[in-house]
Amino acid sequence: MKKSILYIIIGILALISATSCVKHSPKPRGYFRIELKDKEYSRSDSTLPYSFEYPKNLSLIIPSKQDKEWFDIVYPRYNARIYFSYKPVNKNFREISEDSRNFVYKHAFKADAISEQFYANEENKTYGILYEIKGNTASAVQFVLTDSVNHFLRGALYFNNRPNKDSIAPVVDYITEDIVKIMETTRWK
Repeated sequence: MKKSILYIIIGILALISATSCVKHSPKPRGYFRIELKDKEYSRSDSTLPYSFEYPKNLSLIIPSKQDKEWFDIVYPRYNARIYFSYKPVNKNFREISEDSRNFVYKHAFKADAISEQFYANEENKTYGILYEIKGNTASAVQFVLTDSVNHFLRGALYFNNRPNKDSIAPVVDYITEDIVKIMETTRWK
């Protein structure tokens, strides 16, 4: 009987020592899988001083019938919105351009990096810059388009939630494709 108790105690100690050395590490935080839909494009409202193609399943919202200078494209599924502003150029191109650049670089203190991609379409007289703002910033992508003489269009992508570059990265890439399409298909009137 004393031997069996001794074997039980030795077995329990061996079991405890074998399981106590196993190293457990926490699992990394996961995010929900985001379904990205296929896209079809349609041409924007003809009453604007320009037109462009944007995803067919989205809403183009003009806040006021009188003011065609401000409008939004809303992505309700992703809680995102591209804010657009249009300004006619009246010998104030430099001022408008600098204001727009300042809006982008207001994010510099939070940004890991800001990249600029230049765009030019000589045939349509459309020139612009696509700004990709890396990091946990309020706006991940902004752009400007102009003909340098009469028209200046600016857009900025914002999410209606706290920025987390890891969780929204696939959506930012998805919407950036739409922004590039808008830039490539813009025609001045």
